[in-house]
Amino acid sequence: MCPSIPEELDPLPRLLMGPGPINVDPRVLRAMSMPLLGQFDPQFTGYMNETMGLLRGLFQTQNRWSFLVDGTARAGIEAILVSLIAPGDRVLVPIFGRFGHLLCEIAGRCGADVSFIETEWGTVFAPEAIEEAIKRHRPKLLAVVHGDTSTTMAQPLEEVGAICRRYDVLLYVDSTATLGGMEFAVDRWNIDAASAGLQKCLSGPPGCAPITFNERVERAVLARKHVEAGIRPPGFVPGNGPRIQSNYFDLAMLMDYWSEARLNHHTEATSMLYAARECARIVLREGLDKVFARHALASRAMTAGLEAMGLRLFGDQRHKMANVTGVHIPEGVDGEAVRRMMLEDFGIEIGTSFGPLRGRIWRIGAMGYNCRKQNVLICLAALEAALARAGAKVALGAAVKAAYDVYDRDAGPSRAGA
Repeated sequence: MCPSIPEELDPLPRLLMGPGPINVDPRVLRAMSMPLLGQFDPQFTGYMNETMGLLRGLFQTQNRWSFLVDGTARAGIEAILVSLIAPGDRVLVPIFGRFGHLLCEIAGRCGADVSFIETEWGTVFAPEAIEEAIKRHRPKLLAVVHGDTSTTMAQPLEEVGAICRRYDVLLYVDSTATLGGMEFAVDRWNIDAASAGLQKCLSGPPGCAPITFNERVERAVLARKHVEAGIRPPGFVPGNGPRIQSNYFDLAMLMDYWSEARLNHHTEATSMLYAARECARIVLREGLDKVFARHALASRAMTAGLEAMGLRLFGDQRHKMANVTGVHIPEGVDGEAVRRMMLEDFGIEIGTSFGPLRGRIWRIGAMGYNCRKQNVLICLAALEAALARAGAKVALGAAVKAAYDVYDRDAGPSRAGA
């Protein structure tokens, strides 16, 4: 019997104002519709090389190795960690939210001897605390999240790289939630390896993970280099270290795939490469300083509106991410009912959180393509109406006025509609 055939896809339009994913920039969608090419067509390898150059601009690095790992942002995390960590290696993770726990989880699956330090969700670490933990645990690798969307906090990194260099520790940073929305200076901050995703500040779909790493990481990876039989070049001499435990996420083979060697390791996700290339091109065309300023302005407008509404912001505001805001759910208000009302009645999605913060805060994003004045105002107006309907006492109209005031004061005539 023939199974029933569903109708064609026709999802309702949504304004995604949560912690990610966000609405994809139409220019990225158009790029994804371009014709497919063979993975070793000179035209396509040219696009690969262009993408590598654009990623260097995004990461603010001169690293030769700046390319894409096929898979969501977590694929980039896994590729770096599985390629760097041999069983028994010491890894230290500072945890200030859900995604620090994720780094511990992945490092543990790689066979690492994992240690961690932890701080209350809503706070971050002083550099001295990280240095003290490094002296105590003597890790090979420090793995840290830059911006943890579960708490909406961003860990300051300006001093951490120098600390790691003093103790000969490799520094890996997960910049999934901040790349393209906040300052993230790989070379200046002495970051050895970093990974990200497209679905947040870069205004793309989830599906590939930009990564970058320097010569320190390259040496560590090449010491473990093995190439699978069937594509192994004549005269190949493997590294003397233990074989990287994942084939798909093996950085040594991926380096050969993205280099002039063009090792036939996998078939590149063509449409996702087009997307990543366009995401990076759009950000760099606008200019990093302008992009960061746009996110910071939206953050100020959003927080002003939320406070004018009578809501209390979550966490240490000195270290708040520019692109996501945490706000306490008012006492006596059903947070999920308000989220559902915003989604069903206004077509707007905002986020809840995880673990100890589940049901306690909402997470409201304004990032990438969605980081625009009209979306901030629409989201605030909808939340105000939903809260009033849920029985909360809110000053109607105050949120939008406060946000307008920030834009009028800070944006200037050329930026007022940004």
